[in-house]
Amino acid sequence: MKYLNLSALLLMGAMTVSSCNNNDQSEKIAQLEQKIAQMETKTPAVPANVQTTAAADPSTLGQFKFEDVEFDFGTIAEGKTVDHVFNFVNEGQAPLVISNVTASCGCTTPDYSKTPIKPGDSGFIKVSFNSTGKPGTQAPTVSIQANTNPSVNRLRLKGNVTPKTTASAEGQLGPIKK
Repeated sequence: MKYLNLSALLLMGAMTVSSCNNNDQSEKIAQLEQKIAQMETKTPAVPANVQTTAAADPSTLGQFKFEDVEFDFGTIAEGKTVDHVFNFVNEGQAPLVISNVTASCGCTTPDYSKTPIKPGDSGFIKVSFNSTGKPGTQAPTVSIQANTNPSVNRLRLKGNVTPKTTASAEGQLGPIKK
């Protein structure tokens, strides 16, 4: 794909080159096409600091099987906290090890099973969403890094937060004159 984009750019550049001699332009285009063909047949160079990669052995991986990956908390008043527990079963062939769980924003706090979950056993990801200062539609996510394929899985909360109204501001259109 990268080479195709590069080849398209090179051909466009070759076509826009202004030349009085049509043969000269055709020669330049032919040279560019040869270079593109060489680039497409070459295998990309592997940097020296990259280790060889191999397909992951399924016997070394855990596998999440969540009851649900999204929780709709509906409409809540600003300032309330919503907690939800995402339960899962390890359907993999190896103990599932969660290495990190991160939230998309500071309003969301995750907690999770810290010990390896054996195949067939259950675990949890508990998510707390604090709606203070978060009026409107919300959809925070939680990313889970584990020995699974793919290595990152995401869970999502969604809902609407009704903004607070201050009692002193109700009914007033501006400053009060005395």
